[in-house]
Amino acid sequence: MRISQSIGLATGLGLSLVSAITTMTQADDFPSKDIQYVIPFGPGGESDISARLQQKYFEEITGEQLIVQYMPGGGGAVGWSQLPSMSADGYTIMGSNLPHIILKPMGQDVGFKTEDLSNFFYFHYSPDAILVRNDSPHQTLDDLIAAAEAAPGAVTFSGSGTYSANDVANTRFQQLADVTTTYIPFRGTGAAVTALLGGQVQAEWGYTTVAANHQDKVRMLAVASEERHPMFPDVPTFQELGYDMVGGAYRGMAVPHGTPDDIQQQLSNIFQQINQHPEFQQEMQDLGFVLLDTPVDKMDAFMADQMDVYEATARDLGLID
Repeated sequence: MRISQSIGLATGLGLSLVSAITTMTQADDFPSKDIQYVIPFGPGGESDISARLQQKYFEEITGEQLIVQYMPGGGGAVGWSQLPSMSADGYTIMGSNLPHIILKPMGQDVGFKTEDLSNFFYFHYSPDAILVRNDSPHQTLDDLIAAAEAAPGAVTFSGSGTYSANDVANTRFQQLADVTTTYIPFRGTGAAVTALLGGQVQAEWGYTTVAANHQDKVRMLAVASEERHPMFPDVPTFQELGYDMVGGAYRGMAVPHGTPDDIQQQLSNIFQQINQHPEFQQEMQDLGFVLLDTPVDKMDAFMADQMDVYEATARDLGLID
């Protein structure tokens, strides 16, 4: 080997070693400044509420600030389409929501694909639930089903948007219960609740969080969690009633592709610690959420399972053939 080649090889190895050491040092010191947390929706929603509650514990653990910003539009699509162009150093993270990130790219161009997001932690979900007004004649889920069987399409549900978690829940439930209902999409959970309370619809596909906020006005007939929610011990799960439904609106966080694996692991560890904080757990429970613990090393399996579920639903919704 020529001397010049030897020098070049040594120089290349040296630069690679320096780069590796630098990356390790950055990971050890991470985070050393504030982190920008982009919510791909407007302020005031459940993603925003969750982020605001995480801020306090993030600062306790890291000594740095979690700065919440908003990038609304397209039901999250505007933000997720911008994520790949953002800095991949771990100091910019973005809210990631299911089923949105799977269903939205199916059958249409929304500016991003599911695989464009590097999810590093999923921390909770709002379980799907069927809600009626307190003065509704439907006291149980069986009552509602009986009404739907007696007059197919006559029972109306409000929900948050088309191809949303609510729309998915309605589609799945119609199949499981073998009934036909009419789903009316509204622009957000707030509008769907208003429609229910105003008598525009007979029921709502909402979440436990809606029931927690309107306990004096609505009644839950069933909840799509694996166990009864501690806030609503008298409300049966769908599984108890014979319908294999567990799910809702899932929330996590993602970073741009190219973010170093060790930085993603650090982020995952931080938010996992937040999830394990007793005070944070109580705050989440009081709002009607159900905590998840899906760190980065379990993310591939988690996403694969979700993809299987939502692909089947997408076919039923006509999003894909």
